[in-house]
Amino acid sequence: MSKPCPHPRRPRCAGALCLLTLVFLMVGESVRGEGLDFLSRDDGRLRGNAKAPVTLIEYSDFTCGFCQKWFQETWPRIQAKYVDTGKVRFSYRDFPRAFQGPGLDGALAARCAGEQNRYWAMHDELWGDRRLGAEDLQRHAKAVKLDLPAFAKCMREERHTEDIFRDRAEGTLLGFRGTPGFVLFRTGSPEKDPPVVIPGAFPFDVFEEQIDRLLGEGTKGKR
Repeated sequence: MSKPCPHPRRPRCAGALCLLTLVFLMVGESVRGEGLDFLSRDDGRLRGNAKAPVTLIEYSDFTCGFCQKWFQETWPRIQAKYVDTGKVRFSYRDFPRAFQGPGLDGALAARCAGEQNRYWAMHDELWGDRRLGAEDLQRHAKAVKLDLPAFAKCMREERHTEDIFRDRAEGTLLGFRGTPGFVLFRTGSPEKDPPVVIPGAFPFDVFEEQIDRLLGEGTKGKR
């Protein structure tokens, strides 16, 4: 059984002011002049309208119980209200908490499925039960209708490992030490406007408040 992932308590301060404080403490202090252009990097793992005005990025580990809870309880509401309506685009980035083991294997499995244009199918499948042993991954691959020999070869070669740990390094730069971690920003302008960092599996209303604020400010800027 995997250990529960670190999960910070919900801040006692309220709403936008609290999260904006986290922006300066976490992003401002950890980046220290480094560019944030990696937030806009398109590696093909994008859900929703590519031109949506707001981007939400999740840094996560497929072994994380809090991440699964967020996927099951909060993500469907965000998807229905914002992603499916073209207001927010969603990107997933890997943050395996160990340098080997099931967290890395899950990330590799999703990326290997991506080679067959089934990344999101595998992503959703893995969050179904978080069983990530070798036989389990083969079962998941079969469930999402992958070419099994090609999938096995990709897993064996581990050719996506470097990209997985690049994601993790970027998450660390943002100040994340556990999973999940989220970043919200107006699409195309992470350098101009400070991104909102949400360090944990906060409930829907926290995301709703920040997304609505970003959407509102974006509309004002076009007037």
